[in-house]
Amino acid sequence: MNRQALVETVTREVLQALRFDMAQTGDKVRQAVANGADRVAFHGEPADVPLDLAGYIDHTKLSPDTNADDIDQLCSEAAQHGFASVCVNPTWVRRAAEALRGTGVPVCSVIGFPLGAATTEIKAMEARKALRDGAREIDMVINIGALKSGATDAVYDDIAKVVDAARETGAVCKVILETGLLTDEEKVIASSLAKRAKADFVKTSTGFGHGGATVYDVALMRETVGPDMGVKASGGVKTADDVEDLIAAGADRIGASAGVRIVGGGEDDGDEGG
Repeated sequence: MNRQALVETVTREVLQALRFDMAQTGDKVRQAVANGADRVAFHGEPADVPLDLAGYIDHTKLSPDTNADDIDQLCSEAAQHGFASVCVNPTWVRRAAEALRGTGVPVCSVIGFPLGAATTEIKAMEARKALRDGAREIDMVINIGALKSGATDAVYDDIAKVVDAARETGAVCKVILETGLLTDEEKVIASSLAKRAKADFVKTSTGFGHGGATVYDVALMRETVGPDMGVKASGGVKTADDVEDLIAAGADRIGASAGVRIVGGGEDDGDEGG
């Protein structure tokens, strides 16, 4: 069987399984988390999702006009509410790491963001610099153009080099697909490549592209990577209902700039990115 035929077969199988799983009721997410799960694959009712959502959320500020005061506020909010991490552009990693020292909240930084069009060497170098500055999680954007050109070996190498950089310090690596620009087949291929490269998560969106996280895309990605790899939903996540729906579809991390509002602690500007 040639590569194209194999991809089409795998995509059909994943989509068929997705339609089946979306109609099922699984174990309650609350029970899974209470039992110690840190990877939640659930296809039940949103009402069964835990209400303590902060630990799922990467509190995010990636807009180009972000300033030092914004970063300080972001970190203060993350420590106060117990968010999973703060996610910032590389230029702010050192400041965020210093602000969060002793809080237990790690810093996440974005690589090749938001277009994914930097060369592999630059992405790996950018990741290593962010890690030296104090990042403990890396969210990289795939080479979208290479994927759409069918250059899967180049996409795999791009992911693997950044994963390798993260592994040098034991950091988590998440792979952003930018699902709004991809066909279902391309989403399956990209998710499979990230899994083969031993990334820790696949992630839906940058928040700056076309569209954002959808329940369908999260479920498709979860079905593709299986239960042991993380799925992060980001882009357009504004409310607790959004978070609960995405967790129910299989997400175990959420990227949101509206984190404070989502957990009911106040208001924030809710800019895009994540």
